[in-house]
Amino acid sequence: MSKPIDNPADPFKKALAEATKVMADNPDLTVSYSVDPPGRAGDSVRLPQVSRRMSREEVLLARGTADAMALREKYHNEATHARYAPTGDLARGIYEAMEEARCEAVGARHMPGTAQNIDAKIANDAMRKGYSGMRDTTEAPLDKAAGYFVRQMATGRDLPEGADTIVNLWRDFIEDNAGANFDEIQDVLADQTAFAKLTRQVIEDLGYGDQLGDDPDNTDPEEDTAESDEDEQDQENAGNEDQDGEDDEAAPEQSQEETQDPSEAQVSMDDNADQEMGEETEMPDQEAPLEPPEPQPVSEADPNYQVYTTDFDEEILAEELAEHAELERLRAYLDQQLDPLKGAVSRLANKLQRRLQAQQNRSWEFDLEEGILDAGRLARVVANPTTPLSFKQEKDMEFRDTVVTLLLDNSGSMRGRPISIAAICADVLARTLERCSVKVEILGFTTRAWKGGQSRETWLGAGREQQPGRLNDLRHIIYKHADAPMRRARANLGLMMKEGLLKENIDGEALEWAHRRMQARHEARKILMVISDGAPVDDSTLSVNPANYLEKHLRDVITMIEKKKIVELLAIGIGHDVTRYYQRAVTITDVEQLAGAMTEQLAALFDSDPRARARVMGIRSVS
Repeated sequence: MSKPIDNPADPFKKALAEATKVMADNPDLTVSYSVDPPGRAGDSVRLPQVSRRMSREEVLLARGTADAMALREKYHNEATHARYAPTGDLARGIYEAMEEARCEAVGARHMPGTAQNIDAKIANDAMRKGYSGMRDTTEAPLDKAAGYFVRQMATGRDLPEGADTIVNLWRDFIEDNAGANFDEIQDVLADQTAFAKLTRQVIEDLGYGDQLGDDPDNTDPEEDTAESDEDEQDQENAGNEDQDGEDDEAAPEQSQEETQDPSEAQVSMDDNADQEMGEETEMPDQEAPLEPPEPQPVSEADPNYQVYTTDFDEEILAEELAEHAELERLRAYLDQQLDPLKGAVSRLANKLQRRLQAQQNRSWEFDLEEGILDAGRLARVVANPTTPLSFKQEKDMEFRDTVVTLLLDNSGSMRGRPISIAAICADVLARTLERCSVKVEILGFTTRAWKGGQSRETWLGAGREQQPGRLNDLRHIIYKHADAPMRRARANLGLMMKEGLLKENIDGEALEWAHRRMQARHEARKILMVISDGAPVDDSTLSVNPANYLEKHLRDVITMIEKKKIVELLAIGIGHDVTRYYQRAVTITDVEQLAGAMTEQLAALFDSDPRARARVMGIRSVS
């Protein structure tokens, strides 16, 4: 009998790794999977992690990332790329994005299946960075728009949601200034050198010619002659040194090495040329990062908010932090612990469901000129044939096109009954809202370690920089995606019972993370509910920064969200007054009240009567 597979995803990972090597035409390529951001260095590529569940989103993202990296490996020449690379940050970003799009478009010509896979990768990037929620060119990155524009022109494919948003924001600007150059893309797509020259012309036409640096094709003939003489002299010197250093008894070896002298001389020549080129010699180092550096600050809400390093932060699925069997065991423990409370929570959930469905049942408009024929009004037509037919149409209720995110504080102070009740309430509410066609996402936030973790160790080793900013390793957990049914994520909530999971809480960055995720959603209405039991606390950060450093950032993030009004924000504080932070907030003194508070807050948001909403939400006035 064959040995059972420990991880169902392993065969897929192995097959994808082999396919990536073949597509890249590099059998020595090393392929690994990690929760860290995808990347490429030398002959190693890092792909997104694929969990045991092998969800469709994970598989498509892994395949799309693998295809993109393999195509760049196959169709990209780093020496040519470095030769024409601009010196300015924004120009280099456009240059990198257009080259990436070129490699993917050439691959799509020969292997059409890669285009669909890469669409999934682009869609994931767009969702993660909130492109679909951008409404102005000041928010949308021009370099990404240029890359997507090239891909659309070269392949003729529609762009995924989010990517098309930023292209449309910049389309008129790109076409008005550089449209003629893009007409030549099909002719130069397979020629990297010609494409690089075209890209430099596009950058100049867009108004960033001052960031291009010197034209590598515009050299002085006299300088070329001088360099040629120096190269010949270097070759002669190299040959003489090799001859002097040979032993007389190794004549065959000497003859063999003499045939290698020109290549050795060429290496010496390249070294000298590198010294003369100065800053241009640093261009090959640009291949290290996967994406061009972004000048945006760490926090959109507060440009002055600093983070010492993000190298050790993680955004991770709950199923990646524990085996499925352990999650099931923890979930059973959670159910057993809260069995007496389930009845009360279920009654509140049923009450919420009835209120939502009652609105749904009343959502018809009558006496319309078009729509569905209203059979109840046909008697009028029979009695008086001159009476026109009456039609009705169902209204689009707000809660039908709504997504709710529950952001749960996973800090150590929530340990015990608070986190248990928060988990079970999130479960019941998610199932209730799901039955009412409302999508629910469940997120958690904590840190990877107490007292700073690897971030603090790095800071200590680097000389203890003054006021380094946030100094701990973030852990943002996705318990349930908004599009995933609750039955699949049910066991994930058991992770909150895992010993050692709950540590510090850095609320501001977690709130901003959840807000970015919601901005990327397509639903018309977005509701974010935060459940926390205290102010943000991280001993490592607060010991080397001002005492209100994290609290100020939290206030700035809340102000930003409430001003944008893209997301409706509300909070529930457990034993802690959160009304001093949030405009819409409720504080409960006993965790037993959490279920009632959550259901009442959500029910109030969907109430058709604005005064009823105001009474529950604590709004002072209603217009």
